[in-house]
Amino acid sequence: MSSLKQAPSAPFEGPQKDGKPLKPCCACPETKRPRDVCIVEQGEDKCGELIEAHKQCMRALGFKV
Repeated sequence: MSSLKQAPSAPFEGPQKDGKPLKPCCACPETKRPRDVCIVEQGEDKCGELIEAHKQCMRALGFKV
């Protein structure tokens, strides 16, 4: 899949605009949705690149994946 989006270059620092910490479920929506759609439509074994892109994005935000 050549339409992968790159992970953010800067890690997440500090709370969101509302003062609460970023939750994993809300992080990286630009990689999460394509990953989820791919898994549902094609199966996890065919979505390795999208899964890895999402993991990279999460790591860039400071999550341990």
